[in-house]
Amino acid sequence: MKQDPRSLPIADFDYALPAEKIAAFPLEQRDQARLLQYKNKTISDHFFHELPNQIPNNSWLVFNQTKVIPARLLFEKNTGGLIEVFCLEPIAAMGDMHQALSSTRSVSLHCLVGGASKWKRGTTLTQVKEGIQLEVELNTKEQDSFVLTFSWTPTHHRFSTVLEVFGQTPLPPYLKRKAVISDSDRYQTVYATKQGSVAAPTAGLHFTEQVLQALKTRSIESAQVVLQVGAGTFKPVKAEILAGHPMHHEWIDVSLDFLKTWQHRLQKPLIAVGTTSLRTLESLYWLGVKIKKEDPLAVPHLQQWESYQLEEMALSVEDALACLIQWMEKRKLDKLVTQTALLIAPGYSIKTISGLLTNFHQPRSTLLLLIAAMVGEDWKKIYNHALDNNYRFLSYGDSSLLWKVEST
Repeated sequence: MKQDPRSLPIADFDYALPAEKIAAFPLEQRDQARLLQYKNKTISDHFFHELPNQIPNNSWLVFNQTKVIPARLLFEKNTGGLIEVFCLEPIAAMGDMHQALSSTRSVSLHCLVGGASKWKRGTTLTQVKEGIQLEVELNTKEQDSFVLTFSWTPTHHRFSTVLEVFGQTPLPPYLKRKAVISDSDRYQTVYATKQGSVAAPTAGLHFTEQVLQALKTRSIESAQVVLQVGAGTFKPVKAEILAGHPMHHEWIDVSLDFLKTWQHRLQKPLIAVGTTSLRTLESLYWLGVKIKKEDPLAVPHLQQWESYQLEEMALSVEDALACLIQWMEKRKLDKLVTQTALLIAPGYSIKTISGLLTNFHQPRSTLLLLIAAMVGEDWKKIYNHALDNNYRFLSYGDSSLLWKVEST
C-alpha cells in the first residue's frame, strides 16, 4: 500500500547544510560544474561537460525555456529609507506573468515587500530613470504577500521594458548577497526565451552551446516546455507534516506540437532537465487523466493533492497524452496555458521520465521531497556523498543526473 504523503513528517527530510557548501557565485565556466550520477543505486562522479556520454543515444531531453525577469526593485522614501520589492505574480485578473509583462500603462502584482511596516497603504513611491517615471502604490496586504500597483509614463512602454530599466536579478534569498552585473547573464540558461520566471530553472544553468551541440552529435533529441518558476520554489516546509504545507501555483505553457512530439517519442528514454520540467510533464499527464474523467469545458488545472486522488483512475502515459491532445484539437488550441500546484513527494509514482537532471536542494524543501519520491531513501546516500566530496549546493551549485528507481 502506498504511503499517503500528507502524513509525512518534514523532519525526515532535513540534513545539515554548512554555509560553506552553498555556492554563492557560479563557476567561471558553466560546464565545469561537477555531475553526480545515480544509476542502478550506484553513485559515480563526473563533470557536466561529460553529460552527453552518460545518456543513451536514443534518449531525449525536455528543457524549461523560461527566462528570469529582473523582478527585484528598490525604492527610496522621502525620508531616505529603502523599500525592497520582489515581484511574485500578477493578480488573477491579469492572467500569467507573460501577459502582465506585455501590459502598458499599469499592472497589479502580488509582491514581497522589505520594509513594508514603514510604507503606509495608499502611499506612492516614485523613481525616474532613462526617461521613464515609475510609481508603485501599496494596495492590500495578504497572508504571504502584498498587492502593489505599478504605473508608468510614457504609458506606451511595456512592463517588461520597465523592469529592464528599474529591476535587478532576483537572486535566491539563501545566497545572502546583492546581485552583481554578471548575475544578469549567469542566473539565466543559455536557451531561455520566454520571460516570466522570478527564479531560474537552475538545472539548466550548466548547459553551454558546446554541450548542446555534443548532445545533437550523439543524436540525443530535445524539446522545450515553459513553467514560470515562482518564488514559492524557495519556500521551506514549516508545517510538521506535509498536509499543513500550501503548495504554490505556477503557470505552465506547452504547445500542441510538443505533446505530439512526446507522443511520437514515447518509446525513448526521457530525461527532464530540472524539477520544473518534471513537474510540467507530470502535470500534463494528470491533466490528460482529468479530461478522461470529466472532459471539462474550461481549461483544466491541477491542485496540490489532486493527482493522489486521481491515482485510482491512472492511465498509461500514451492514453493520457491522447486524451489531452484530442481535447486541445477539439477546441482548436495550439497551446495550453494553465496552472499547476502539483506536489511530488514520497508516495507519488512518477509516470513520465527515466531520468532527472537537477541541482542539490535545500533541507526541508518541496524540491528535496521530489528527489526522495524519485530515488527513495537513497536521497540520503546521494546527499551525504555530495557533502563528503565537496559538491557545491543550491542554485549556483553542481549538478546530478538521477535515474528513476523502478518500484518492485
